[in-house]
Amino acid sequence: MELMTVGGGCFWCIEAVFDQVKGVEKVVSGYTGGTVPGRPTYREVCSGLTGHAEVVQVRFDPKVISYQDLIVIFMTSHDPTTLNRQGADVGTQYRSVIYYHNEAQKEISETIVKEMSPYYTNPIVTEISPLQTFYEAEEDHQDYYADNPTAGYCTAVISPKLARLRKMHSDKLK
Repeated sequence: MELMTVGGGCFWCIEAVFDQVKGVEKVVSGYTGGTVPGRPTYREVCSGLTGHAEVVQVRFDPKVISYQDLIVIFMTSHDPTTLNRQGADVGTQYRSVIYYHNEAQKEISETIVKEMSPYYTNPIVTEISPLQTFYEAEEDHQDYYADNPTAGYCTAVISPKLARLRKMHSDKLK
């Protein structure tokens, strides 16, 4: 098994996307990339003052799905051209970011971003940085969409993302 860590807006959205993908064993919502020491809380991260991003850590089987395919799914599951924003979610905690675990992931991520750039009107602003410390989010943020599919945010924001995922990547879904 391998790990991938990415952020593209609210972690509930990204978690729901990767929960649908073949070869993904587990998706954990969390925080990373901050400048404040210690384990951050959701409230602290949402303040935008800690520097952390809302991210998901994806545990996957590379024999079933490649890191490259996962990055393509990630890049097409959010808007990588909006700085510190995804829809109504605004702040550095919602930035588009790929945290690589090794040099191979860094190279693949840079290549995918470069290859996808011509398909967007605006420049891609996705940050590519080494993963430092990953902090698992509080329990009520894990499996949020699965536990709350009829909640307002889920029906208005996450369900359309999942519909787009099914349209674009049906061959890679469970």
